[in-house]
Amino acid sequence: MSVSWSVFFMVIQCLIGFHLIYPFILYIICLFRKNRTALTNLPVNDVDYAIIVTAYEQVNLILPVVNSLLELNYGNYLIYVVADNCDISSLSISNPKVILLRPETTLASNIKSHFYAIDHFKRAHERLTIIDSDNLVDSEYLNELNKLFEQGYCAVQGVRRAKNLNSQYACLDEAGDIYYRFIDRKLLFDAGSSASLAGSGMAFTTAVYKTCLGHLQIGGAGFDKILQYELLKRKLTIAFAEKAVVYDEKTAKSDQLVKQRARWINTWFKFFVLGVKMNVRAIVSLNVNQFLFSLMLLRPPLFLLLMVCGLFGMLDIFIFPELLIGWIFGSFLFVFIFYKALGYFQADERIYKSLKNAPKFIYYQLSALLKANNANKLSVATKHEYQSEIEDLKS
Repeated sequence: MSVSWSVFFMVIQCLIGFHLIYPFILYIICLFRKNRTALTNLPVNDVDYAIIVTAYEQVNLILPVVNSLLELNYGNYLIYVVADNCDISSLSISNPKVILLRPETTLASNIKSHFYAIDHFKRAHERLTIIDSDNLVDSEYLNELNKLFEQGYCAVQGVRRAKNLNSQYACLDEAGDIYYRFIDRKLLFDAGSSASLAGSGMAFTTAVYKTCLGHLQIGGAGFDKILQYELLKRKLTIAFAEKAVVYDEKTAKSDQLVKQRARWINTWFKFFVLGVKMNVRAIVSLNVNQFLFSLMLLRPPLFLLLMVCGLFGMLDIFIFPELLIGWIFGSFLFVFIFYKALGYFQADERIYKSLKNAPKFIYYQLSALLKANNANKLSVATKHEYQSEIEDLKS
């Protein structure tokens, strides 16, 4: 191998390997910073919320999420259910807090659904929060969000915990979510950056949300990627409320997993350029929030990162054996952070047991990678079979 190709190969390995150890770097930074999630006893006002619930094609999940929201330990809110491309003829909701909206034409877009709700607000809500139709919410959800808003933040991401652990796929799905929750939300926020958005379980001042997305028309998946970019572009911080919990339906079947991950992988490739733009913007303006966040945006999906790292490690046995120690060290740090995440968020024992099936989980994500180019044609939203499992919510 020529010198130029050797240098290029080593540089590529260093860039990929950095993402393996970046979570540990964030962890070290957090050890020397004051915990930003340690909340002071600030007064919490009964601010007016709009809760936007988006449903696409499926109506069987709407009643459970609405009933969950009606049990919130909070008084000042209205629920706007946007039933896009849904047959709501059999759906009867008589509570005055619930406004059921049926768009005349199919929207097939999260942003369009959100703004359809905003255009039909019954009053000028100061804040809004976005909930998926397959979610359930903790009764203290809005109160926990308020604790962060009262500190001056205008965007807050809560925690999405699994409401079902009824299959190996669901357990492995939650394991990955816990890892991302720890590094992309808790560690990033505590290190002085912003928590990444998760698509639901997030809240904003209505004015900021309209400012960030009101001028955009985006179809398909990935609106949260655009939204977080627009927020950080304005040098705003997304706070992480780790006690504001929504329960999220995890993929229980392989076909659900492949379609969902295909959309997610497609989204990463589609919006990779946003990470590059933010990284350049951060370096020019010397903005720590943007810089740390941009490094997260540049990271490949976890399964792809681990596969590429493993491939480089095997190649280095024959090409650069001196780099093997780096891959071994990086793998150790990854495993350390992964189990640190599971421990911090008190992962269910079933999640630990499911890890032995991780290779099969990665296989299905490889299948998703091959379908990523046509991801938005496969489906607009993941279809779940609703199962109420109280024991999972309490575990």
